[in-house]
Amino acid sequence: MQTLDFLTIIVFTLIVMIAGLSFGKQGGDMKSFFAAGGAVPWSISGLSLFMSFFSAGTFVVWGSIAYEWGLVAITIQMAMCISGFLIGAYLAARWKETGALTVAAYLTQRFGKKTQRYYTFIFLVLSLGYTGAFLYPVAKIVNVVTGFDIYYSILFLGAMIMIYTAVGGLWAVVVTDVLQFVILTAAVLIVLPLSLDKAGGVNQFIQDAPATFFHVFNGEYTPWFILAFIGYNTIFIGGNWAYVQRYTSVKDRTSAKKVGYLFGFLYLISPLIWMLPPMIYRVVNPELSGLETEGAYLRMCMDVLPVGMLGLMLGGMIFATASSVNTSLNLAAAVLTNDIYHAIFPDSDQVALMRVARIATLLFGLGTIGVAFMVPLAGGIVEVVLSIGAVTGGALYGPAIWGLFSRRQTGQSILVITGLSLLINLYFKFVSPWLFSFSLDRATEMLLGVFLPLVLLGAYEIFALKRNRESKQYQLYVNRKKPTAKELAASLTSGEIQNNFGIKVLGWAFVSIGTLLFLLGFGASAGRYYMFAMGALILMMGWTMVRSAQKRSDSHTKNKTEQYIHD
Repeated sequence: MQTLDFLTIIVFTLIVMIAGLSFGKQGGDMKSFFAAGGAVPWSISGLSLFMSFFSAGTFVVWGSIAYEWGLVAITIQMAMCISGFLIGAYLAARWKETGALTVAAYLTQRFGKKTQRYYTFIFLVLSLGYTGAFLYPVAKIVNVVTGFDIYYSILFLGAMIMIYTAVGGLWAVVVTDVLQFVILTAAVLIVLPLSLDKAGGVNQFIQDAPATFFHVFNGEYTPWFILAFIGYNTIFIGGNWAYVQRYTSVKDRTSAKKVGYLFGFLYLISPLIWMLPPMIYRVVNPELSGLETEGAYLRMCMDVLPVGMLGLMLGGMIFATASSVNTSLNLAAAVLTNDIYHAIFPDSDQVALMRVARIATLLFGLGTIGVAFMVPLAGGIVEVVLSIGAVTGGALYGPAIWGLFSRRQTGQSILVITGLSLLINLYFKFVSPWLFSFSLDRATEMLLGVFLPLVLLGAYEIFALKRNRESKQYQLYVNRKKPTAKELAASLTSGEIQNNFGIKVLGWAFVSIGTLLFLLGFGASAGRYYMFAMGALILMMGWTMVRSAQKRSDSHTKNKTEQYIHD
């Protein structure tokens, strides 16, 4: 990396930080901080969901698989589009209907406080594992490209993410997510043709690739693994407490459905574009092995991107991968504040709750940094991400999703099923290999983790049906007090004001990024016209958003003035 690359990273970081911190004074209540006012545009929420999930491992986890195994990395990622479409069709609107701020609040309403406490404890412990695993790839990117010590990278990046998430809340998260989506899409469309040129063209790349490189299924990634992966992601994306925020923070059922459909559509078209650079790098440099393969994506970018553009790509990768971290931080703070602290101190006012929310974000962030330090000791990021998902995903999120549809499940039934599923999965993951030298392969491990809790939930459903049992907790949930039409209208009006501010911030951020990209094009030795085109496109998009937001703001002010005069 050269001086211009480092300067570009600094400028990009400042743009992202300013965008995130600008929401510090937008709304001073729980709904603003944890649900972005409850009326986020579905397109922004959908892109944020995509980036929160996409960025967790695209560059490191899936990049490593693409380098080692080839086309199967695209197969795995495309399978997630099926999960997105299923969630859009069946789950997203159900979550919106609950009216709950968090999944923990829904569990309290549907199954009681005891059940909610149990799941909250498990969720917070596992979230430290997930979030730490997501912070590690961010530091890995910095380590590979700059040579900066990975542990210092974890400390610096973790602190930076904590600050803007603690200040800006969910709007800071979703706006920075969308910003990463645009810049990384532009960047990869520049990387891809330059990578193919580096490999000698498409035909040369195909000719020099390993014999099994273009198999749809390869190695341990079998059809059974893909089937389990679809099931796992449907449950994980449809029930993970952090991702459920994306369905509940939009204005209505239809918008919630669109969030799921947009996620599915993006995973239908994006894997081919994103996974080709690390695949091509296998031909350019086939010498990587072990944990070195986690840096394949970055090494390809370092080889082909012009000066300055590498810094912009790296900045985009860092913050895109960090979006999974800030999403989890915001959600964990919501649970700690809304469902633990507020339950203990119900008379707390909004000022006290907001103070606790920001402190909770910082404390959970410190725990995340500690876990990220331990990822290399656990066998690398691929092993950590897939193992945690296989063991816990179905057991933790499946029962809550099932409860959205069931009249018969009780707090006791789902607690027993979650506990039993976790024990069986942990036995085969850790105890059986140690005592009997017997371990499950990747596909079987994930199949067991996904479908065991579903089988147990189905068995209880049949048991209760035959005895004509309906949960008393379900009746209480159905008859709960719901917001009035007037309260909903007031909430949507407040949300629209925040939306307008968010779109304006996003627009100015695009203008800044487009200008930066356009200027970098003048000094580029390769890909100059790609950079000019992308810069101009982002500039126009940003300016259009700023103008649109300003018109809506003026219209809202005019209507408010007329109403005041009329009254």
